[in-house]
Amino acid sequence: MTNRPKPDDRSDNVEKLQDMVQNTIENIEEAHETMEFASDEEREQIEAKNQRREESITSMREEIKDEAQDRENGYK
Repeated sequence: MTNRPKPDDRSDNVEKLQDMVQNTIENIEEAHETMEFASDEEREQIEAKNQRREESITSMREEIKDEAQDRENGYK
């Protein structure tokens, strides 16, 4: 018996990516609330992390576009 890799199922990639974007947005909002009580150093760290989160959101949105287009084209 050989272990075969599972077939590449991309059918729900768009939805998974959209969930990831939503979760990241929620993390940014929570971090903004935390900044209210943070020290200057912690605030700088939170701002840097939120900047990385914003960049991730941009990347995920581009990937959503690509996946949606691939879905329309039948994943050829």
